[in-house]
Amino acid sequence: MAGRACRYNGTAKPNEEMTALAQSGEAVLFCPEALAGLKIPRPPAEIVGGDGFDVLNGKARVVNKNGEDITEEFIRGAERVLELVKKSDVSIVYMKERSPSCGVMQIYDGSFSDCVIHGCGVTAALLLRNGVAVRGL
Repeated sequence: MAGRACRYNGTAKPNEEMTALAQSGEAVLFCPEALAGLKIPRPPAEIVGGDGFDVLNGKARVVNKNGEDITEEFIRGAERVLELVKKSDVSIVYMKERSPSCGVMQIYDGSFSDCVIHGCGVTAALLLRNGVAVRGL
């Protein structure tokens, strides 16, 4: 959101406020999927069978458009973000809505048909579960 090209398709979707915070040094930038070692670009991924809480509870999976199960990578990325948040003086984490990692209130439904449902991504769920304040943009 601060201009880094880390989206699944190798592009960025900058947000003016987040870019300004990053440029002033007031924001710490991260991409859970990149922290997990997923390539940029990469096939799009969606949560199948629930949301991020369901993934953490072993009841849903993260699958990419090629049908590959990448649940473990998404959990690993979420855990790395949680470590970073705990080590930093972070008061709030801003996350990109609809992302299978970062969605706070909205994610795609797992059908790869652009259908959005209420739910959160894996990283957002792990942060919320650990009492971290998150906001979707």
